Amino acid sequence: MDLQMLKRRSEIIRKTRSFFESKNYLETDTPLLVPDLIPESCLEVFQTMRIFPGLSPAMPLWLIPSPEISMKKIIAQHSVNIFQICKCFRNGESTGHLHNHEFTMLEYYTMDADYLDSLRLTREFFSYLTPESPEFICMTMAEAFSRWAGFDLFYAAEKPGGLENEARRLGLEPKPGLNNQVLFDLIFIHVIEPKLREETLVALLDYPAFIPCLAKKNNKTVERWELYANGIELANCYSEETDPALVRAFFEKEAAAKEKSALIRHNVDQNYWKIFENKNKRYFPRCSGVALGLDRLIMYICEKRYINQVLFISDQ
Repeated sequence: MDLQMLKRRSEIIRKTRSFFESKNYLETDTPLLVPDLIPESCLEVFQTMRIFPGLSPAMPLWLIPSPEISMKKIIAQHSVNIFQICKCFRNGESTGHLHNHEFTMLEYYTMDADYLDSLRLTREFFSYLTPESPEFICMTMAEAFSRWAGFDLFYAAEKPGGLENEARRLGLEPKPGLNNQVLFDLIFIHVIEPKLREETLVALLDYPAFIPCLAKKNNKTVERWELYANGIELANCYSEETDPALVRAFFEKEAAAKEKSALIRHNVDQNYWKIFENKNKRYFPRCSGVALGLDRLIMYICEKRYINQVLFISDQ
């Protein structure tokens, strides 16, 4: 990365921090090495060990794939708008021009807000960074499937074999017996995402509820959006689920899936769901969070095609 790009990156990060500070968001600085993580069956992580001189055994620790778990513990204690810019680490990622195992995440949480409030805030943030940035094109996931895949997503998902038949009609040849989540991903990756490359900024809202996540459910959908820039995923947002029973059930289900599939297993905080209980005059507030890949945002602003053009990467 040349000196000009180093300066541009520094400027964007500085302006990012300035924007959230101007909105009275508190910047947090949570650990990168933790004793337990949120179980996410789709992610692989990095493990290391803390050695105690003269003592044994060593203590296993993991590098965070996201600061979410620690940031939410702060929210549970203080109910304050917060943001964080930090390094995150994901193992087993496919190599290519969009991925690096160590990357920079911007994560921000807004109290007494939902995913639509976060969408407006994110649009304002983009305008602050780049006043010439175009408006977001906003469409629901159902609208995207109707427009670009040519079928009613929810009708097909509720019909036995519906999504599988649509995938075959689209020439994808899925294996028999795949569930709706896998079939959705298959169609989205091969049919919807290529169409997103034709648009500058697209926010896809209202994911189907059969895609598991910790977002508030609203009938057949969850209150979630993802933002794409020229077909590249930049950000993911939820109206955060605050029901302790639902959080606990999600953790248990994902932990079981992780135990079966993970190449690197990790500890799970078995008491995490308790921060959502209303006890001792404390409660987890209604809020919305956004996780945004800052390196990819810099790629978009600087019109770069490869992530290594905006990162200083040592010889590996």
